[in-house]
Amino acid sequence: MTKESIGIIGAGSWGIALAYLLSGNGHDVVVWTRRSEAAEKLQKDHENKDKLPGVILNESVTFTSDIEKAVKGRSILVLVVPSAHVRSTMQLIKPHIQNDQVIVNCSKGIEEGSLLVMSQVIRDALGSEFPRKNITVLSGPSHAEEVGKGVPTTIVVGSLSESLATRLQNVFMNKVFRVYISSDMKGIEIGAACKNVIALAAGIADGIGYGDNTKAALITRGITEITRLGIAAGGKPETFAGLSGIGDLIVTCASMHSRNRRAGILIGQGKSMQEAMDEVHMVVEGVYSAKAVLALSKLFDVEMPIVEQVCEVLFNNKAPKDAVSDLMVRDKKVESHKNEFPEA
Repeated sequence: MTKESIGIIGAGSWGIALAYLLSGNGHDVVVWTRRSEAAEKLQKDHENKDKLPGVILNESVTFTSDIEKAVKGRSILVLVVPSAHVRSTMQLIKPHIQNDQVIVNCSKGIEEGSLLVMSQVIRDALGSEFPRKNITVLSGPSHAEEVGKGVPTTIVVGSLSESLATRLQNVFMNKVFRVYISSDMKGIEIGAACKNVIALAAGIADGIGYGDNTKAALITRGITEITRLGIAAGGKPETFAGLSGIGDLIVTCASMHSRNRRAGILIGQGKSMQEAMDEVHMVVEGVYSAKAVLALSKLFDVEMPIVEQVCEVLFNNKAPKDAVSDLMVRDKKVESHKNEFPEA
Protein backbone atom coordinates (compact mmCIF):
# COMPACT_ATOMS: atom_id res chain seq x y z
CA MET A 1 0.00 0.00 0.00
CA THR A 2 1.31 3.44 -0.97
CA LYS A 3 1.77 5.82 1.94
CA GLU A 4 -0.35 8.96 1.48
CA SER A 5 -0.02 12.39 3.05
CA ILE A 6 -3.49 13.15 4.41
CA GLY A 7 -5.04 16.30 5.85
CA ILE A 8 -8.17 15.72 7.91
CA ILE A 9 -10.26 18.87 8.02
CA GLY A 10 -12.27 18.70 11.22
CA ALA A 11 -11.41 17.31 14.67
CA GLY A 12 -14.81 16.14 15.88
CA SER A 13 -15.58 12.51 16.68
CA TRP A 14 -15.57 11.32 13.05
CA GLY A 15 -12.44 13.28 12.17
CA ILE A 16 -10.60 11.73 15.13
CA ALA A 17 -11.87 8.24 14.29
CA LEU A 18 -10.64 8.59 10.71
CA ALA A 19 -7.29 9.92 11.95
CA TYR A 20 -7.03 6.79 14.10
CA LEU A 21 -7.91 4.57 11.14
CA LEU A 22 -5.68 6.24 8.56
CA SER A 23 -2.64 6.63 10.79
CA GLY A 24 -3.07 2.98 11.76
CA ASN A 25 -2.96 2.15 8.06
CA GLY A 26 0.48 3.76 7.91
CA HIS A 27 -0.40 7.15 6.38
CA ASP A 28 1.02 10.54 7.36
CA VAL A 29 -1.89 12.39 9.01
CA VAL A 30 -2.42 15.97 10.12
CA VAL A 31 -5.73 17.08 11.66
CA TRP A 32 -7.05 20.64 11.36
CA THR A 33 -9.33 22.31 13.86
CA ARG A 34 -10.50 25.90 13.73
CA ARG A 35 -9.42 26.95 17.23
CA SER A 36 -5.73 27.16 18.17
CA GLU A 37 -6.35 26.22 21.81
CA ALA A 38 -8.18 23.07 20.67
CA ALA A 39 -5.26 22.13 18.40
CA GLU A 40 -2.81 22.62 21.27
CA LYS A 41 -4.88 20.44 23.60
CA LEU A 42 -5.20 17.71 20.99
CA GLN A 43 -1.46 17.82 20.30
CA LYS A 44 -0.82 17.41 24.03
CA ASP A 45 -3.38 14.64 24.70
CA HIS A 46 -3.66 12.91 21.30
CA GLU A 47 -7.28 12.35 22.30
CA ASN A 48 -10.52 14.31 21.93
CA LYS A 49 -11.74 13.80 25.49
CA ASP A 50 -15.03 15.59 24.84
CA LYS A 51 -16.11 14.04 21.54
CA LEU A 52 -14.36 10.64 21.42
CA PRO A 53 -12.90 9.74 24.81
CA GLY A 54 -10.73 6.65 25.01
CA VAL A 55 -9.50 6.75 21.42
CA ILE A 56 -5.79 7.53 21.67
CA LEU A 57 -4.11 8.53 18.42
CA ASN A 58 -0.63 7.58 17.27
CA GLU A 59 2.07 10.06 18.25
CA SER A 60 2.76 10.48 14.53
CA VAL A 61 -0.58 12.33 14.10
CA THR A 62 -0.16 16.11 14.30
CA PHE A 63 -2.72 18.84 14.90
CA THR A 64 -2.94 22.42 13.65
CA SER A 65 -5.27 25.39 13.41
CA ASP A 66 -3.34 26.69 10.39
CA ILE A 67 -5.37 25.68 7.33
CA GLU A 68 -2.37 26.11 5.02
CA LYS A 69 -0.37 23.52 7.00
CA ALA A 70 -3.29 21.09 6.82
CA VAL A 71 -3.76 21.51 3.06
CA LYS A 72 -0.48 22.36 1.35
CA GLY A 73 1.39 19.36 -0.03
CA ARG A 74 -1.24 16.84 1.09
CA SER A 75 -2.25 14.27 -1.49
CA ILE A 76 -5.68 13.70 0.08
CA LEU A 77 -7.94 16.03 2.07
CA VAL A 78 -10.66 14.36 4.16
CA LEU A 79 -13.45 16.84 4.87
CA VAL A 80 -15.20 16.11 8.17
CA VAL A 81 -16.97 19.32 9.21
CA PRO A 82 -20.70 19.92 9.81
CA SER A 83 -22.59 20.34 6.54
CA ALA A 84 -23.56 23.91 7.46
CA HIS A 85 -19.83 24.80 7.53
CA VAL A 86 -18.68 23.04 4.35
CA ARG A 87 -18.88 26.13 2.11
CA SER A 88 -17.06 28.43 4.53
CA THR A 89 -14.40 25.78 5.19
CA MET A 90 -13.81 25.28 1.46
CA GLN A 91 -13.34 29.03 1.08
CA LEU A 92 -10.54 28.80 3.66
CA ILE A 93 -9.00 25.89 1.77
CA LYS A 94 -9.29 27.39 -1.72
CA PRO A 95 -6.16 29.63 -1.63
CA HIS A 96 -3.96 26.65 -0.72
CA ILE A 97 -5.33 23.72 -2.72
CA GLN A 98 -3.79 22.38 -5.94
CA ASN A 99 -5.62 20.68 -8.79
CA ASP A 100 -3.88 17.34 -8.25
CA GLN A 101 -5.16 16.99 -4.69
CA VAL A 102 -8.10 14.73 -3.86
CA ILE A 103 -11.01 15.67 -1.60
CA VAL A 104 -12.90 12.95 0.28
CA ASN A 105 -16.13 14.44 1.58
CA CYS A 106 -17.53 12.83 4.74
CA SER A 107 -20.04 15.58 5.56
CA LYS A 108 -23.70 14.59 5.17
CA GLY A 109 -26.34 17.12 4.22
CA ILE A 110 -28.09 19.28 1.67
CA GLU A 111 -27.36 23.00 1.68
CA GLU A 112 -30.42 25.06 2.52
CA GLY A 113 -31.15 27.64 -0.16
CA SER A 114 -29.04 26.20 -2.97
CA LEU A 115 -30.31 22.61 -2.37
CA LEU A 116 -26.88 21.30 -3.39
CA VAL A 117 -25.40 18.10 -1.97
CA MET A 118 -22.03 18.53 -0.32
CA SER A 119 -19.86 17.52 -3.31
CA GLN A 120 -21.65 20.19 -5.34
CA VAL A 121 -21.11 22.76 -2.57
CA ILE A 122 -17.40 21.89 -2.60
CA ARG A 123 -17.13 22.35 -6.35
CA ASP A 124 -19.15 25.56 -6.24
CA ALA A 125 -16.88 26.97 -3.52
CA LEU A 126 -13.64 25.95 -5.26
CA GLY A 127 -14.72 27.02 -8.75
CA SER A 128 -14.89 25.16 -12.03
CA GLU A 129 -11.09 25.14 -12.44
CA PHE A 130 -10.81 22.45 -9.73
CA PRO A 131 -11.21 19.01 -11.37
CA ARG A 132 -14.66 17.59 -10.68
CA LYS A 133 -13.29 14.04 -10.72
CA ASN A 134 -11.05 14.84 -7.73
CA ILE A 135 -14.07 15.37 -5.46
CA THR A 136 -15.22 12.08 -3.88
CA VAL A 137 -17.48 10.95 -1.05
CA LEU A 138 -17.21 8.42 1.77
CA SER A 139 -20.38 7.23 3.49
CA GLY A 140 -22.12 4.27 5.10
CA PRO A 141 -23.15 2.80 8.46
CA SER A 142 -20.17 3.88 10.55
CA HIS A 143 -20.34 5.38 14.03
CA ALA A 144 -17.10 7.06 15.08
CA GLU A 145 -17.32 5.44 18.52
CA GLU A 146 -17.09 1.97 16.95
CA VAL A 147 -14.52 2.78 14.26
CA GLY A 148 -12.29 4.15 17.02
CA LYS A 149 -12.53 0.79 18.81
CA GLY A 150 -11.75 -1.27 15.74
CA VAL A 151 -15.28 -2.70 15.47
CA PRO A 152 -15.80 -4.29 12.02
CA THR A 153 -17.34 -1.65 9.74
CA THR A 154 -18.23 -1.45 6.07
CA ILE A 155 -18.60 1.75 4.01
CA VAL A 156 -18.64 2.90 0.39
CA VAL A 157 -16.49 5.38 -1.53
CA GLY A 158 -18.23 7.24 -4.34
CA SER A 159 -16.21 8.66 -7.23
CA LEU A 160 -16.55 9.59 -10.89
CA SER A 161 -13.23 7.81 -11.53
CA GLU A 162 -12.83 4.07 -11.04
CA SER A 163 -9.06 4.37 -10.65
CA LEU A 164 -9.42 7.04 -7.97
CA ALA A 165 -12.15 5.05 -6.19
CA THR A 166 -9.81 2.03 -6.13
CA ARG A 167 -6.95 4.15 -4.82
CA LEU A 168 -9.12 5.43 -1.95
CA GLN A 169 -10.40 1.92 -1.30
CA ASN A 170 -6.78 0.92 -0.69
CA VAL A 171 -6.11 3.98 1.48
CA PHE A 172 -8.99 3.39 3.90
CA MET A 173 -9.42 -0.38 3.89
CA ASN A 174 -8.00 -2.74 6.50
CA LYS A 175 -9.04 -5.96 8.23
CA VAL A 176 -11.79 -4.24 10.27
CA PHE A 177 -12.77 -1.47 7.84
CA ARG A 178 -14.09 -2.84 4.56
CA VAL A 179 -14.56 -0.42 1.65
CA TYR A 180 -16.73 -0.84 -1.44
CA ILE A 181 -16.68 1.55 -4.42
CA SER A 182 -19.49 3.14 -6.41
CA SER A 183 -19.92 5.63 -9.24
CA ASP A 184 -23.26 6.91 -7.85
CA MET A 185 -22.11 9.94 -5.86
CA LYS A 186 -25.51 11.66 -6.08
CA GLY A 187 -27.34 8.63 -4.72
CA ILE A 188 -24.84 8.18 -1.89
CA GLU A 189 -25.14 11.81 -0.84
CA ILE A 190 -28.94 11.94 -1.04
CA GLY A 191 -29.13 8.83 1.13
CA ALA A 192 -26.63 10.27 3.62
CA ALA A 193 -28.56 13.52 4.03
CA CYS A 194 -32.07 12.09 4.18
CA LYS A 195 -31.36 9.29 6.64
CA ASN A 196 -30.59 11.83 9.37
CA VAL A 197 -34.09 13.29 9.05
CA ILE A 198 -35.72 9.85 9.21
CA ALA A 199 -33.56 9.06 12.26
CA LEU A 200 -35.01 12.09 14.00
CA ALA A 201 -38.47 10.65 13.35
CA ALA A 202 -37.38 7.28 14.75
CA GLY A 203 -36.00 8.96 17.85
CA ILE A 204 -39.17 10.99 18.33
CA ALA A 205 -41.20 7.77 18.20
CA ASP A 206 -38.88 6.25 20.83
CA GLY A 207 -39.23 9.34 23.00
CA ILE A 208 -43.02 9.12 22.86
CA GLY A 209 -42.76 5.51 24.00
CA TYR A 210 -43.74 3.66 20.84
CA GLY A 211 -42.18 0.30 20.10
CA ASP A 212 -40.45 -1.85 17.54
CA ASN A 213 -43.45 -1.93 15.19
CA THR A 214 -43.29 1.85 14.83
CA LYS A 215 -39.51 1.84 14.38
CA ALA A 216 -39.74 -0.80 11.65
CA ALA A 217 -42.46 1.18 9.89
CA LEU A 218 -40.41 4.38 9.95
CA ILE A 219 -37.28 2.66 8.64
CA THR A 220 -39.16 0.85 5.88
CA ARG A 221 -41.29 3.76 4.74
CA GLY A 222 -38.31 6.08 5.30
CA ILE A 223 -36.14 4.23 2.79
CA THR A 224 -39.07 4.37 0.36
CA GLU A 225 -39.13 8.17 0.67
CA ILE A 226 -35.35 8.42 0.34
CA THR A 227 -35.34 6.18 -2.73
CA ARG A 228 -38.09 8.20 -4.43
CA LEU A 229 -36.16 11.42 -3.95
CA GLY A 230 -32.81 9.89 -4.82
CA ILE A 231 -34.00 8.45 -8.11
CA ALA A 232 -35.73 11.71 -9.03
CA ALA A 233 -32.47 13.57 -8.32
CA GLY A 234 -30.46 11.22 -10.54
CA GLY A 235 -29.37 8.45 -8.16
CA LYS A 236 -29.43 4.73 -8.94
CA PRO A 237 -32.12 2.55 -7.29
CA GLU A 238 -29.59 -0.06 -6.12
CA THR A 239 -27.68 2.56 -4.12
CA PHE A 240 -30.59 2.93 -1.70
CA ALA A 241 -30.65 -0.81 -1.05
CA GLY A 242 -26.95 -0.64 -0.16
CA LEU A 243 -24.62 0.63 2.54
CA SER A 244 -25.29 4.36 2.10
CA GLY A 245 -29.05 3.77 1.84
CA ILE A 246 -30.76 1.18 4.02
CA GLY A 247 -27.48 0.34 5.79
CA ASP A 248 -26.85 3.86 7.05
CA LEU A 249 -30.55 4.36 7.79
CA ILE A 250 -30.74 1.27 10.02
CA VAL A 251 -27.69 2.17 12.08
CA THR A 252 -28.77 5.81 12.48
CA CYS A 253 -32.33 4.92 13.51
CA ALA A 254 -31.39 2.09 15.87
CA SER A 255 -28.20 3.13 17.71
CA MET A 256 -27.77 5.33 20.77
CA HIS A 257 -24.50 6.48 19.17
CA SER A 258 -26.74 8.35 16.71
CA ARG A 259 -26.99 12.01 17.69
CA ASN A 260 -30.04 12.36 15.43
CA ARG A 261 -31.89 9.56 17.19
CA ARG A 262 -30.86 10.89 20.62
CA ALA A 263 -32.11 14.37 19.74
CA GLY A 264 -35.35 12.86 18.44
CA ILE A 265 -35.86 10.96 21.70
CA LEU A 266 -35.57 14.20 23.66
CA ILE A 267 -38.01 15.96 21.33
CA GLY A 268 -40.45 13.05 21.69
CA GLN A 269 -40.17 13.49 25.45
CA GLY A 270 -41.28 17.10 25.15
CA LYS A 271 -38.09 19.12 24.75
CA SER A 272 -37.77 21.79 22.09
CA MET A 273 -35.48 21.36 19.10
CA GLN A 274 -32.91 23.72 20.64
CA GLU A 275 -33.07 22.07 24.06
CA ALA A 276 -32.51 18.68 22.43
CA MET A 277 -29.50 19.89 20.43
CA ASP A 278 -28.00 21.53 23.52
CA GLU A 279 -28.36 18.32 25.51
CA VAL A 280 -26.86 16.12 22.79
CA HIS A 281 -23.92 18.54 22.72
CA MET A 282 -23.02 17.61 19.15
CA VAL A 283 -24.15 18.76 15.71
CA VAL A 284 -27.52 17.18 14.84
CA GLU A 285 -27.31 17.08 11.05
CA GLY A 286 -30.93 16.04 10.57
CA VAL A 287 -32.10 19.38 11.96
CA TYR A 288 -29.96 21.29 9.46
CA SER A 289 -31.00 19.08 6.54
CA ALA A 290 -34.73 18.73 7.18
CA LYS A 291 -35.91 21.93 5.49
CA ALA A 292 -33.59 21.41 2.53
CA VAL A 293 -34.70 17.78 2.05
CA LEU A 294 -38.33 18.88 2.11
CA ALA A 295 -37.63 21.71 -0.34
CA LEU A 296 -35.82 19.29 -2.66
CA SER A 297 -38.80 16.92 -2.54
CA LYS A 298 -41.08 19.77 -3.58
CA LEU A 299 -38.71 20.67 -6.41
CA PHE A 300 -38.88 17.12 -7.78
CA ASP A 301 -42.58 16.68 -6.87
CA VAL A 302 -41.81 13.69 -4.64
CA GLU A 303 -44.00 12.70 -1.67
CA MET A 304 -42.06 12.57 1.63
CA PRO A 305 -44.73 12.54 4.38
CA ILE A 306 -42.34 11.49 7.18
CA VAL A 307 -39.98 14.36 6.35
CA GLU A 308 -42.95 16.75 6.19
CA GLN A 309 -44.08 15.77 9.68
CA VAL A 310 -40.53 16.02 11.09
CA CYS A 311 -40.38 19.59 9.78
CA GLU A 312 -43.76 20.35 11.37
CA VAL A 313 -42.47 19.14 14.74
CA LEU A 314 -39.09 20.88 14.48
CA PHE A 315 -40.11 24.24 13.07
CA ASN A 316 -43.87 24.69 13.62
CA ASN A 317 -44.22 23.36 17.18
CA LYS A 318 -46.47 20.48 16.18
CA ALA A 319 -46.97 17.92 18.96
CA PRO A 320 -45.04 14.72 18.12
CA LYS A 321 -48.06 12.50 18.82
CA ASP A 322 -50.16 14.57 16.42
CA ALA A 323 -47.49 14.15 13.74
CA VAL A 324 -47.55 10.36 14.13
CA SER A 325 -51.35 10.37 14.10
CA ASP A 326 -51.41 12.36 10.86
CA LEU A 327 -49.02 9.87 9.26
CA MET A 328 -51.28 6.98 10.29
CA VAL A 329 -54.53 8.45 8.90
CA ARG A 330 -53.19 9.51 5.50
CA ASP A 331 -55.13 8.34 2.45
CA LYS A 332 -55.02 4.59 1.85
CA LYS A 333 -52.14 3.47 -0.38
CA VAL A 334 -50.81 0.40 -2.12
CA GLU A 335 -47.29 -0.61 -1.03
CA SER A 336 -46.05 -1.40 -4.53
CA HIS A 337 -47.27 0.04 -7.80
CA LYS A 338 -46.27 -3.21 -9.53
CA ASN A 339 -49.15 -5.11 -7.91
CA GLU A 340 -51.01 -7.60 -10.05
CA PHE A 341 -54.11 -8.98 -8.42
CA PRO A 342 -55.28 -12.12 -10.26
CA GLU A 343 -59.01 -12.52 -10.16
CA ALA A 344 -60.25 -15.64 -8.36
